[in-house]
Amino acid sequence: MLTALKRYATPPSTLAGRLSAQSLIFASADGAFLAGSAVFFILVVGLSLGQVGLGLTIAAIASFVVAVPMGRLVDRFGPKRMWSLSALVQGALFAAWPWIDSFPEYVALAVAMEVVGTLAGTAHGAYVIDVLPPAERVESRAYMYSALNLGFSLGGLIGVVAIAFGTDALRWAPMLSAVLFVANSVAVLRLPDASHDVRGPEPRAKPEGIPAIRNRSWLAVTALTGVMWTNQVLLHTVIPVWLVTETDAPEVLVALLFGTNTLMCIVLPQLASRGIRDVTTALRAVRLSTVFFVLTCVITLVTHETVGWLTIALFFLGHVVLTWSELFLSASGWTLEVELMDPRRRGDYQGVSELGGTLGRFWAPAVYGFLAMEWGAFGWLTIAAIVTAAATGLHFAAHAGRRWLEHNVPADVLADARADAPDVEEVAAAGPPSLLDPDPALTQSGGDLPR
Repeated sequence: MLTALKRYATPPSTLAGRLSAQSLIFASADGAFLAGSAVFFILVVGLSLGQVGLGLTIAAIASFVVAVPMGRLVDRFGPKRMWSLSALVQGALFAAWPWIDSFPEYVALAVAMEVVGTLAGTAHGAYVIDVLPPAERVESRAYMYSALNLGFSLGGLIGVVAIAFGTDALRWAPMLSAVLFVANSVAVLRLPDASHDVRGPEPRAKPEGIPAIRNRSWLAVTALTGVMWTNQVLLHTVIPVWLVTETDAPEVLVALLFGTNTLMCIVLPQLASRGIRDVTTALRAVRLSTVFFVLTCVITLVTHETVGWLTIALFFLGHVVLTWSELFLSASGWTLEVELMDPRRRGDYQGVSELGGTLGRFWAPAVYGFLAMEWGAFGWLTIAAIVTAAATGLHFAAHAGRRWLEHNVPADVLADARADAPDVEEVAAAGPPSLLDPDPALTQSGGDLPR
């Protein structure tokens, strides 16, 4: 048992370990600021809650507008260079936060952070897909997802400590994030070049292939995946508000539920991703994610009528079920992203993915909040129906996307992207995966829909 657990906690490869270290550094740096950002903006910068919300909305719009151009920048100059550059610029922007003291300055810096963050996410996703061997992508991405959640937890702890020490400590807390981002930039440069980072003697040519924005099936896949990622709206917004306003559960339970989700997202991603290797198995994970999402809605609506410990137990059960929905959706996304991308334009496809994903989920906080609070049980069932419909559409869009690639991308290019994929019969012969099996059949191709 101990040997199996040790192997489970060990990176799948040296490269996966180095990439997971980058995820840990990034999440620690970002989480350290995010945990106390609302308090920072109000107490240090002197903004109202309305101004904070307006600035974040403007920044989100800016991120949406630049998503596609940023993807093309990544294809033009290489993902590792753009990833390192964006981390360096992010460090410089974090270092500017202590000097901001007006709403216009706040908006300008928030917009700059979102724009550079979009470039960073696009470059990171393209690099990871490019550099990891196809047979190791999902296993490695699962390990990186665990590191990412661990980093956000550590960063959140740092942010809480900064708040506890008062306004002066909080003012200078972004400097720690700045230092970590600069260190991350240097570490990224030391990673091996991905295939799209390698430069020949000739000037870098425009990537071959049809631009991702003209691939309607890819737009559909990313938008419908964005709808399914509204599970995070339930997790972070709707369920906490429902708990406080519509049930007799103690408010402190919200923090415990978040802790449950975080712990599961650190420990279980590799387990949830096992056996996912192609479009068919990825869509199976989508169906599992959908079932768990629907169960969450049903469990949560019941808490309106329960009392005492039963309510508390149902909320814990609902959060465990919702986290499994998140884990299976993550695993499916890592595979679908690679299986449905033109390998020659990964940056471009990452940028369009940001665009489609935003379209798929930006409406959810307002709509889900209204449905749950105003329509009660029927509202929760409507939320479940929305995600079920999105999952159904995603099946059709994914199969259409694969056919589109096979029609528009040379067969040898697609074959190279899946060169290390295992034989399906070998996977079947290995039997179902188990936590106690130190060497399960972990294969496939993956991506990075959620960073």
